Amino acid sequence: MNFLTSILSQPAPGPRIKKQRRGAEIKSPQEIEIMRQSARIVATVLKEISEMVQPGMTTADLDDYAEKRIREMGATPSFKGYHGFPASICASINNEVVHGIPNRKKVICRGDVLKVDTGAFYNGFHGDSCITIAVGEVTPAAAKLIQVAEEALYKGIEQVKAGNHLLDIAGAIQDHVEANGFKVVEDFTGHGVGRNLHEEPSVFNYRTHEMPNVKLKAGMTLAIEPILNVGSKFTRTLADRWTVVTVDRSLSAQFEHTVLVTDKGYEILTDRTQV
Repeated sequence: MNFLTSILSQPAPGPRIKKQRRGAEIKSPQEIEIMRQSARIVATVLKEISEMVQPGMTTADLDDYAEKRIREMGATPSFKGYHGFPASICASINNEVVHGIPNRKKVICRGDVLKVDTGAFYNGFHGDSCITIAVGEVTPAAAKLIQVAEEALYKGIEQVKAGNHLLDIAGAIQDHVEANGFKVVEDFTGHGVGRNLHEEPSVFNYRTHEMPNVKLKAGMTLAIEPILNVGSKFTRTLADRWTVVTVDRSLSAQFEHTVLVTDKGYEILTDRTQV
């Protein structure tokens, strides 16, 4: 789930980025082990959803499943009730960028580009991850968007190691996205994650001097989450005060992992290939 200015300061979300005031928390080995478990729950749910999605299902069907599975594994949904968000997943389709509210009337169709974002709170710590799913056969343009979005996530993750900086991540993501002809959405960033769903630092997906270029240290846990649009990078929020869409109705894709910084590199805590 994305880091928003007003998510930390107001009842309703908005598209601006909060100024950083505190340092990133370093997790202890015991806390990291708990985060491995919360992240594994998230990875399990997203893997299962990716395998079960079919045209004709509703986004509410996916939300029901996610909540059931999170609770079965001994956790609680991180998103449900968070600043009033009414569901356990964000389900955003096609030109919906982030924070789509699951709905029993929103039917998933063949050819849709479906983003599913969820989190789990287990023994005091959160895991957070997002995937983009091609529902059935999608257009070549949509397939390329999804591919580049996932590649951009891993380009950013490859820069994670103690001694590197946040803008190493941002630059790697931006360069890959723009080299492939897409736009980085700048209204949202990744974030620290742990005791709180959103912690410092903000993890940008593009180069900027707006925030301190924090040096990475072993024990930091980051939610890295590039968001790409086919057309304009600009977004707007719908009347429900949550769902964000592209201003030009172009397609959008997003991938996210919770990542641990280590002395030698990184560990992807929400790795779906390990569940």
